[in-house]
Amino acid sequence: MTDVILHIYDVTNSGSDKTNSTILQINKIFKDGIGLGGIFHSAVQVYGDDEWSFGFCEQGTGVFSCPSGKNPMYTYRESLILGKTNFSIFKVNQLLRELSREWPGSSYDLLARNCNHFCDEFCERLDVPKLPGWVNRFANAGDTAMEVAGNTAVRLRQAKTEIVSASKVAYRFLLGVTNNVKAGPEPPSNSNSGGGSPIFQATWLKNIITTGAKPSTSSEAENQNGVVPQPPIREDDKVLLHHMSSSHDS
Repeated sequence: MTDVILHIYDVTNSGSDKTNSTILQINKIFKDGIGLGGIFHSAVQVYGDDEWSFGFCEQGTGVFSCPSGKNPMYTYRESLILGKTNFSIFKVNQLLRELSREWPGSSYDLLARNCNHFCDEFCERLDVPKLPGWVNRFANAGDTAMEVAGNTAVRLRQAKTEIVSASKVAYRFLLGVTNNVKAGPEPPSNSNSGGGSPIFQATWLKNIITTGAKPSTSSEAENQNGVVPQPPIREDDKVLLHHMSSSHDS
């Protein structure tokens, strides 16, 4: 039985002193100030003096080790004892070999498969508690937000497709009803009726599909003969029409 120790670093390998300073300020405010979390690198120490973690590389495993608390890429912050494992050193080495095969460096993803996710899985296999939530909260929140946004976009596209399809079917139905209406005087329109005559319904729905026009009441949209009137011509339109007519006559 031995302690399983989590080593935590501030991520300060951006290559920019200004960015690194900003990350340190974020971690200070969001972790030290309000306990929410921050931008951290983590590694697990179990047996011996080395810590184990995960990072990106183009080929081979992303699992690597270094002296505990001495990773030169980051700024050391603190260590936590997560618990004790009953596994022997032989069993731990076997787990590390398995993880090395399962975690290639090319599979690294900042939000969905980073060093903290690796440490979580390593701890789970060692049968000790996982990392405290604040260690990887920023990545988890970002991953969740991306997933929700993606699902929402898919659902909106599906809903739009279904609405357009249903509208086209309804329009064809109403158009068929209109074409089958026998010639004759239209009944007086009822100003309290929401639908109006089949001609009006079909015209209104067609406008919805093609131009996104909003419906009007039947008394506003059709006259006593059931004909949908054209919108009134504005004064500037009259001038344009007069100009076009004069040009045509000349």
